[in-house]
Amino acid sequence: MLAWPIFSLFIIAAGFVIRKNLDFPDNKNLDGMVNMAGWGVKVAGLLLFLVTAFNGMFFYAEPGFKYHVRTITGEEKMVADTGYNLYLFGRYNAWKNAMSVQAVSSGDGRITAEADAATTSANLGPKSLVFLDQVDADVSATARFELPSDEEGFLKMARLYRSPENLLRTELVPAFEETLGANAALMSAEDYFQGGKTEFNNEFERQLSDGIYLVRRLEKRIKVEANRTGTANAALGEDQTQFGDEFKTIFIVEKRLDDTGQPLRKKQSFEKFGISVTSARVTDVKPNVKFQERMGLRQQAAADRAIAREQRVQEEEQRLLAITRGDREVAERQAAAKVEQIQKTTEAETEKQLAITAAERERESARIRQERAQILLETARIDAEARQVAADAAAYEKTAILEADNALAQKLEAYVQVQKVWADAFAKRNVPTTIFGASEGGAGTDGDISRFVDLLTMQAAKGLAVDPSIERTQ
Repeated sequence: MLAWPIFSLFIIAAGFVIRKNLDFPDNKNLDGMVNMAGWGVKVAGLLLFLVTAFNGMFFYAEPGFKYHVRTITGEEKMVADTGYNLYLFGRYNAWKNAMSVQAVSSGDGRITAEADAATTSANLGPKSLVFLDQVDADVSATARFELPSDEEGFLKMARLYRSPENLLRTELVPAFEETLGANAALMSAEDYFQGGKTEFNNEFERQLSDGIYLVRRLEKRIKVEANRTGTANAALGEDQTQFGDEFKTIFIVEKRLDDTGQPLRKKQSFEKFGISVTSARVTDVKPNVKFQERMGLRQQAAADRAIAREQRVQEEEQRLLAITRGDREVAERQAAAKVEQIQKTTEAETEKQLAITAAERERESARIRQERAQILLETARIDAEARQVAADAAAYEKTAILEADNALAQKLEAYVQVQKVWADAFAKRNVPTTIFGASEGGAGTDGDISRFVDLLTMQAAKGLAVDPSIERTQ
């Protein structure tokens, strides 16, 4: 940068030389043209000096970058302020505040750390990793590193690595790839695809930030809990013959622990410069074709089991629905029978109450009739007693009267009636007025009839116990 100001001074000096050595006093036009050329060269040199001196002394700091500045006087500093800053004909290079490293399927392997328009600092291709169960896969991941903000750490990093590209190639990208490989060795591919994605991402970020776990890989044979049986013989049903080994081999990765029980780690080298990890995540894992085929078969089997499970659940629901429907019908019938029973019971109870009420009413009526009959009986008894008393009195009176005159009045009345009958009969007798051949004292004469009547009268008087004699009064 210092060459341009020196070159501009040479141009200014050339202007003075032209003006001094090229003098044409006989030709004023030519002399004027040379004079103007000299002034033009001097002005151009002066402008070039000013521009190159300014550019050699100042640079513009873009936002989002830190600058490692070395001046001509040997001063070294970090510039983080946006705007023009003095570097005094020295050198400077830009470091992004945060650099991203990613491995994706579209990565071309380019490292463009200082390009402001670049989306990532290192755009790598997908990394081939081997999981714990020896399944290889192409893994896409991304990580973002933040450079130190203190001047001492920044200058130490800038002196050691000299450029951001060198930092990426020799430190950040290898740490990124090593952590991915160490993280894949902690988990099997089956565990990853069976729900371990979140744990895999968390372990990757923790190992990239805090250090890689120190582990030991163990191979163990464990006994299979459920006996594996064949299904070729359909006649055996569920009682299939056993096949295969009862043991299987598994790989276990154990983290080595310190005396306090914390995992031992291999610290990341970039930590000593104050570089920190702001984010890290695994975005895609594509296993090999054989594993994909095996996973496809397993997914199909899982789907078949899920369908069978759903069908079993559906059948169970249908069974429960049928049971529930039957219970509902039974309950409805029981409810209807209960309603009918309640209705009949209510009607019977009502009839019973009505019968009881009617019986009570009849009993009350009978009681009233009884009381009335009792009253009537008492009244009749009193009336009878009254009549008896009256009859006794009348009889007594008649007896007294009869005993007083020997029932003379009654006897006389009867005698008179008898005489009336005979007199009437005699008066109506049919006899001839004159009877020829009758002698005196013969039958049918008036004397005979008179005597006959007297006899009958005497007989009646006898029957009436009439004593026509008159006793002397004592």
